[in-house]
Amino acid sequence: MRDKSSATLASPIAVGHPPSTGAWRGTLLAGLGVLSFSGSLPGTAFAMEGFDPYLVAIGRAVVAVVAAAVSLLVARAPLLPPREHLGSYVVISAGVVFGFPIFSGLALAAGADTSHAAVVVGLLPAATAVFAVLRGGERPRPLFWVACALGALSITVFTVSRGGGHVTAGDLLMVGALLSAAVGYTEGGRLARRTPGWRVISYALVVAAPLTVPVTVVLALTTEVRPSAVSLAGFAYVSLISMFLGFIPWYAGLAMGGIARAGQTQLAQPLLTMAWAWLLLGEPFDPVTLAAALAVLVCVAMSQRARS
Repeated sequence: MRDKSSATLASPIAVGHPPSTGAWRGTLLAGLGVLSFSGSLPGTAFAMEGFDPYLVAIGRAVVAVVAAAVSLLVARAPLLPPREHLGSYVVISAGVVFGFPIFSGLALAAGADTSHAAVVVGLLPAATAVFAVLRGGERPRPLFWVACALGALSITVFTVSRGGGHVTAGDLLMVGALLSAAVGYTEGGRLARRTPGWRVISYALVVAAPLTVPVTVVLALTTEVRPSAVSLAGFAYVSLISMFLGFIPWYAGLAMGGIARAGQTQLAQPLLTMAWAWLLLGEPFDPVTLAAALAVLVCVAMSQRARS
């Protein structure tokens, strides 16, 4: 039997009504998740100073699964997900445990700077909204789609302009990353309607463990490892915050506020990531990049006023 708190998290916003207090709470929770995710690209860049990109991408899940297993044991919850939802957890794992970390890490290794990659991620809310309709059964209103399209257009114009009029290899890798994340976010948001968000990401990590653990061991033994305080700090961030703790408010927010609507808060992630890149990596904050990020922030505000 579910407790009352789980039932509250599982209640999606009512279709055809203005955003309720619960929907706005979902938006705030999702925003907290976005704040956590905004440090992922700088953290990955730091981690790759001492570790192979694949080791960073896969190894973070091994550290995160330890935290997930401890959380499940402390809560006296089953260590394995329900069999009827196993397929969904495989999809989540493919998207957020493997897809996004691998593609984004390779994009950075291919030469994409953190700020550029961050703004490409601004397309993620649009992709998530599409999957929310196809898989989550949500039906946003026209104003929502206008805001979503404007945000996607702003990001596309920025990306092409920064690539000298063409799409770069790093851009294509980041598209793979955002599509992977969109699928994982949508499937996780669906499950979070009836399962607390922390258990959703915990089970996704557990399901992936039979692959992530041996692959991490092989990579640790066969790739060059040059640990430093900076690379270890970056690896710790992407392992504990990006791969585990950030998903707790994120999935709860998607379930409470609606996957499509609450997911639009991730349009703010590029600006947050660029702020971290400027503060931690010394990357420039040029006017074009800032203008693109501010444009998507306006689109976030528009999307949050739209009814579902």
